[in-house]
Amino acid sequence: MTNTISTNDRCFLYGDGFFSTVRVSRGVPQLWPLHLARLQHTARQLAITLADWNQISHAVTNTIEAEQLTDAVLKVQISRGDSSRGYSPQGVTPANVVISHSNLPDYRNWQQQGVKVGLAELRLAVQPVLAGLKHCNRLEQVLLKKEACERQLDDLLVCDQQGYITEAIAANLFLHRGGRWYTPQLSRAGVAGVMRSHLLSVHSDIEQVNWLLSELANVDAMVLTNALMGPVPVQSYNNRQLDLALAKTWCNDFL
Repeated sequence: MTNTISTNDRCFLYGDGFFSTVRVSRGVPQLWPLHLARLQHTARQLAITLADWNQISHAVTNTIEAEQLTDAVLKVQISRGDSSRGYSPQGVTPANVVISHSNLPDYRNWQQQGVKVGLAELRLAVQPVLAGLKHCNRLEQVLLKKEACERQLDDLLVCDQQGYITEAIAANLFLHRGGRWYTPQLSRAGVAGVMRSHLLSVHSDIEQVNWLLSELANVDAMVLTNALMGPVPVQSYNNRQLDLALAKTWCNDFL
């Protein structure tokens, strides 16, 4: 474990790694088993080998205790390792693990008042091999955040290049229509968040779907989720008012 990154680190050079962002509440890493499971799944998908996963869990606990973290953001970032120049993963040193922490943003206004969401102009690249993974190449999200700031919106609904509804900038999306909740399947693009996984595990009636934009015509409520802010209701989409009360009722079950 380290708190520094070498200039030869492949995360720094190529984005060759992955990460998970954990909410610490009252000194406890929330949903940590789901974070760990996603880290392990991503490592398998990217063929990055770690010798001891228990060491990462211990390092998370030790960091929280040593830094006396109560409510905070903990980031676990794993790189393939250090290497000389070139894309080849051959001859790379053992994987690097960096654990850092920062202040937890205050999401209470969003949770109480809802967020204003527009439709993103930028579309996500379709790459099924990387779909669902929280890898370290987040340039699309950087550009999407820039777009949201310029348009003075809280967030953006993002489609992939084939036109399928995928996610928000840094959150998963839940949609209500005809008395049921739905969420995009994420088989082509997007990040499968741990809060999304948690909600799917406790709500077996949520259906994973592949929807084009036309499917939004009869959607009457939306909720955004990620591991830091939890579920957040959407107040409006593209200036169309949504059922904030319905979304807040669903969110309040998990706050």
